[in-house]
This record gives sequence, structure tokens and C-alpha cells, in this order.
Amino acid sequence: MNNKDSNKRHVAVVTGGARGIGLGIGKWFLRHGYQVALLDIDKVTLDKTMQSIGSEDVIGIHCDVSKPQEVEKASQEVLAQFGHVDALVNNAGVAVFKPVLETSFDEWRTVLGTNLDGAFICSQVFGRSIVQNGGGAIVNIASISGLRASTLRVAYGTSKAALIQLTKQYAVELGNLNVRVNVIAPGPVETEMAKLVHSVAIRTDYYDAIPLGRYGTVEEMANTVGFLCSEQAAFINGQVIAVDGGFEATGVGLPTLRRNGAPAKAY
Repeated sequence: MNNKDSNKRHVAVVTGGARGIGLGIGKWFLRHGYQVALLDIDKVTLDKTMQSIGSEDVIGIHCDVSKPQEVEKASQEVLAQFGHVDALVNNAGVAVFKPVLETSFDEWRTVLGTNLDGAFICSQVFGRSIVQNGGGAIVNIASISGLRASTLRVAYGTSKAALIQLTKQYAVELGNLNVRVNVIAPGPVETEMAKLVHSVAIRTDYYDAIPLGRYGTVEEMANTVGFLCSEQAAFINGQVIAVDGGFEATGVGLPTLRRNGAPAKAY
């Protein structure tokens, strides 16, 4: 990172850190010597996660990122515990998967409130701390659904597309203050939630559509985020990286032709 005092330990804040990709990112930071604050709205799961980690280098904070007052309070707790912030990962997200005409305004606002408003609020609050500390990095977790439209995702996909643009807005301005802001767009990831909700048919469809023929792993998402927060990515700013096995690059694709290795023909 870009700490003025090289002896200070790096500090990372990860929202939605109680499980899944967020927890994987938090563990990456811990393995690389960071002190970590995990924020999550699910207090029960967060408490269990804290017990399982059992490290003095990590704190868990119950927080609804869509509420400015709660984020401000969380920031005060982080600064009181660790003194500064070097990295912020806006991972907290929710989804409502419904046909577009059946999605209510309340559902729309719930998704946008967490996925977009939450990233804005946390970037405002923790971004100031990163600037005051001399610089660092913010990484937002979007989705392949923010790059390509799909069914049942009118709120989720729109929130992630907006998050990608929000990332670029912050990158343009905070880059002048030595803060790099980037975003990753994961494709399907092998999380516990995916195992529960993705049927055999859905998994088969994804395998057919993804050139690498598999889901990504939590560790692969965390490794990408960690890289973007590291000095190895010191000149990367305002970029969206699809961590998706080639899913987005394929477009519509013709899985049958790809599987058979047949030459493409014009029809």
C-alpha cells in the first residue's frame, strides 16, 4: 500500500465479510499480514465467523452498509482498534431474482440500497480515512451481471452495472489523492450459497457457457482483490476485471460448436 510509515501494519475493511467471497477476501488479507475489519448485517453468522477465526488481528462489526450512521459508527470502531485504513473492499450485496414486471419497487430499492448506496456510503466514509493515511486502494465487487444482461436480474444487474460506473467516478477523483479504485466482476463462484440454489441444469448451462468449463473459486476472487490492493497493482486504476473464466468474452456463444471444436459457419 502507500503508507507514509512503512512500519505500520496494513489495515483492510471488507463489507459482507461474514461468509463467502467476503470472508475469503478477509482471510487473504490476514494471510498477508493485514489487520482486518469484517462488516456484515448478519450478526449471527458474523459472530460464528469471528469465533472460528479466533485472531486478534480481525474484528467483526455488525453493520448495515445502506445506513450512513451505522457506517460512520463502524469507521470509528475500526480507527479506534487499528488507527488507520489502507484498503476497502465493498463486497456486501443482496439479490432479488424475479421477472422484471414482477419486481416491486421495494425490492428494487432494497437491492440498490445495499449494492450501490452501500458502496457509495462506505467509499465516502472509509475513503476519507484512506486519503488521510496517505493513500491506498478501494476494490468493489460487481458481477458479470453488470456487464451483460440476463433474465431475472433487473435490480441486481442494474445495481452492479452502476457500481462499475461508480468505481470509475471514484478512480478519476481519488487517483489524484493516491487512492486507486478498481472493480472485479465475478462470474459464477463455487460458494455455499451457489451449491444450495444452483440446480444441476443451471450448473450444466454455466459449464457450457464458460470457456474454462467450471465455476470460479472464492480463493480466485480473493487473490484478484488482494492483487489489486497490493503494490504489484500500483498503476492500475479505474479498471473492471471480469474474473469469470471467459464467460463475458464469449458473449452469446455457441456451446455445441465449442464442445465439438467445429469451425464456425455463417448462417
